[in-house]
Amino acid sequence: MAVQLCEITKDTVIAITKLDAGDHQIQVAPNAVSIAQAYFHKEAWFRSIHAEDAPVGFVMLNDPTLVERPDEPDFFLWRLMIDRSHQGRGYGHAAIERVVEHVRTRPGAQRLLVSHVKSAERLARFYQSADFHYTGAESDGELVMERKLK
Repeated sequence: MAVQLCEITKDTVIAITKLDAGDHQIQVAPNAVSIAQAYFHKEAWFRSIHAEDAPVGFVMLNDPTLVERPDEPDFFLWRLMIDRSHQGRGYGHAAIERVVEHVRTRPGAQRLLVSHVKSAERLARFYQSADFHYTGAESDGELVMERKLK
């Protein structure tokens, strides 16, 4: 399965903002909001998720190496969404592997963090199947998970 993380351009931004996770924005913000937020966080690294040259999702990461003095020293998967019409095909897992590949190229990368709302059992199982484990910490009322990179 050829999944790529692509820069969002003026030619692709509309298609990316039209993608919808189908969760009524309960677990993941709309992509337009995420893209707007990224422009106010210098540590934000964001990409569209493409499968066979078609956009299927969106990912945004806190990359502390993008700023001189990061507020948060860890890489944190801020957003991961797959459009509802493309879910269940392995694109989410493949996108996480592309993110991990990217993070491993960054200096000092030890782990990748992610969090989810406590009631999101399906999401918890998804991240566990992608080799994330609970840290015992909470962030803004969400359960924090990590994937070690070494």
